[in-house]
Amino acid sequence: MAASTRSGQLAVSDTEHPGRRDVSRRADPAASATASVVFVVDDDASVRDSLGRLISSVGFKVETFANARAFLGARRPDAPGCLVLDVRLPGLSGLDLQRELAETDAALPIVFLTGHGDIPMSVQAMKAGAVEFLTKPFRQQNLLDAIRSAIERDRTMRADRAERAELSRRYASLTPRERDVLAWIVAGLLNKQIAAELGTSEATVKEQRGHVMAKMKAGSVAELVRFASRLGITPAGGASNPPKAG
Repeated sequence: MAASTRSGQLAVSDTEHPGRRDVSRRADPAASATASVVFVVDDDASVRDSLGRLISSVGFKVETFANARAFLGARRPDAPGCLVLDVRLPGLSGLDLQRELAETDAALPIVFLTGHGDIPMSVQAMKAGAVEFLTKPFRQQNLLDAIRSAIERDRTMRADRAERAELSRRYASLTPRERDVLAWIVAGLLNKQIAAELGTSEATVKEQRGHVMAKMKAGSVAELVRFASRLGITPAGGASNPPKAG
């Protein structure tokens, strides 16, 4: 949004009760300047400065950008974070940036800010995964709550990606026959049944089963089934029976 169209507009409400403002600015023990980063993209320098002071006051590291292209061209630290993004920006808009990040698999949880938002715009943003859509001027506490929620979402997504990557590494260590055995285990077959399916002995399957459990670091069949589900592994034979002890 051009600065001239926002003359005199505050990024945050200046009508908050003083006591409430003190609470919102108190350092957040869950926020670490080295562990969490909030990216602010807004073309109004005064708004960027205001938001930067507010967000950093509760312990988050803040990086500000005047436009979407500047943000896209910057190197992002490998840390949990979120994007506080103005909807109306010169050139690439906030909604355009949201789409571009999603398409490049570089999505960050987004808290949208706008002074001219309408219902269709907010619905579009929320459907695309935005955490919150705040209309200026907004209460400081509402923004900080939205940021905390967005960063927690990013932590969860990062943990999910890390788990998938680790499980993929474990699965890659299995031999082709051990992968076959795994697929039959998660289908719910006993060792002797797997042996019949694979044309081998029950003793051999028992040994291979042990290798599978060890390499996958699964403490139980139920845990192995969960791992397989996370990896998108289809049970052999298309079975959906509950796993049995074997």
